[in-house]
Amino acid sequence: MPVPDIFAAGLARGWQTHDGSRLAGDLTLEADTAIIGSGAGGATSAEILSAAGFKVLLIEEGPLRTSSDFDLQEPRAYRSLYQEGVGRMSKDGAITILQGRAVGGTTLVNWTSSFRTPPQTLEHWAREHAVSGLSTEQLAPWFARMEERLGIAPWAMPPNANNAVLQRGCERLGYRWAVIPRNVRGCWNLGYCGMGCPTNAKQSMLVTSIPALLDHGGELLYLARAERLQIRAGRIEGLDCVGMDARGVAPSGRRIHVRARHYVLAGGGINSPALLLRSAAPDPHGRVGKRTFLHLTNFCAAQFDEVINPFYGAPQSIYSDHFQWRDGARGRMSYKLEVPPLHPALAATLFGRFGVDNALRMAQLPHTHAMIALQRDGFHPDSAEGQVELRSDGTPVLDYHMTAYSWDGIRRAFHSMAEIQFAAGARAVLPLHADADYVHTPRAARELIDRLDLALYRTRLGSAHVMGGCAMGDDPRQAVVDSRGRHHQLENLSVHDGSLFPTSIGANPQLSIYALCAKFASQLGEDLQNA
Repeated sequence: MPVPDIFAAGLARGWQTHDGSRLAGDLTLEADTAIIGSGAGGATSAEILSAAGFKVLLIEEGPLRTSSDFDLQEPRAYRSLYQEGVGRMSKDGAITILQGRAVGGTTLVNWTSSFRTPPQTLEHWAREHAVSGLSTEQLAPWFARMEERLGIAPWAMPPNANNAVLQRGCERLGYRWAVIPRNVRGCWNLGYCGMGCPTNAKQSMLVTSIPALLDHGGELLYLARAERLQIRAGRIEGLDCVGMDARGVAPSGRRIHVRARHYVLAGGGINSPALLLRSAAPDPHGRVGKRTFLHLTNFCAAQFDEVINPFYGAPQSIYSDHFQWRDGARGRMSYKLEVPPLHPALAATLFGRFGVDNALRMAQLPHTHAMIALQRDGFHPDSAEGQVELRSDGTPVLDYHMTAYSWDGIRRAFHSMAEIQFAAGARAVLPLHADADYVHTPRAARELIDRLDLALYRTRLGSAHVMGGCAMGDDPRQAVVDSRGRHHQLENLSVHDGSLFPTSIGANPQLSIYALCAKFASQLGEDLQNA
């Protein structure tokens, strides 16, 4: 039985949408609130503000793709659903950065892991970054609200074989592990979450908050790049956008001018600061784009006699925080352990080598497991951090600088991952590094990892979590916005996305973004009604 296409039905009912690639001429749009970015922060805010009676315009640079388009094919998904056609990299080209770019943002392509912000992180923000009003107790009702809204609960089915390796290895070593909460309803357990959910089971913004916005009379503008905010005397007077072609690659030649009472930036940890930079927004203390963090990630593969089929089943259902807080918030670089799904194109890229060597590694894919370590950057003054910059054409790029402190975390994570994989029964382990081959004993793994030259381009590095760049805090010398997301210098601008975070958070960030932005949007709605 085919799955109904929510968007096709909504458009037939009269939803108001604008396709920037198909405009017959230039366009002017007006709203009470214009929200730039349709991911976790932007769409959550749009739903709440529209339900409060405000006319909301939601703006997205990427295309509109719905369940009818999701055919589980990597080439089409990566090309159409990810920033820069899945080619977004750090400025030096050493780190792959996975971010969504379509209606629904990264919520369309993430792997559904949903964690509350760790208490240690919130305490650190209050103590070190002048963030107020965001304690564990103060955020609890907002977490509960969004968990109910999006069906977030620990995954109830047994883990697939890929995740079971992490669970089994931790159990045998006495390491802590737990089941991951996922934002799904009626999940078919396909395992292709990163390519868009064809069954609408993933409770992404595409099937939850954006339809709610449109049902409340809001409008959606897509394939439109927010180019520049028009700023005068401490206020935004308008937003200039350019229509994009159907591929989302080149301007279509049409221009869209947006006028609103209030503006919300929700483009994520690279695009939001970039828009402020392009707009020459006031930044007296030079904070825009600074302190941008990644949860820098390294990888370790392993071969098993048993069939793993790491491309089937819920992609992430088991995690371990055993190494996350053991040295305190500001101790050695720490990390969260999870597993990624390994679909063929992604696996071939990660495994490295060329020709026959790569083919031999790929031939073992059904028996291959992989683990990832998400480094908790930003808590220690010596940890790696990034800065958002603009290229000559105005597009953004993240300049991310590694440090010896961070490389130490990478090496220790390689040791932890290999130890767990061997404990789970691996017959060979491969740290994903240009100079590494499969090794067959724990001792050989320790010796290999200790002698690896952990350098850029030789160590496989990536991230799907970009945080910071428009940090919040009540001290404008440190932060771009206050502890309610309101810009320190521009009275009618807020930021509602992961760029708010003063550090990384030490957990997959989508639920943190949902909860914070639900709180901020509700407060914003009250402010606008009382103004």
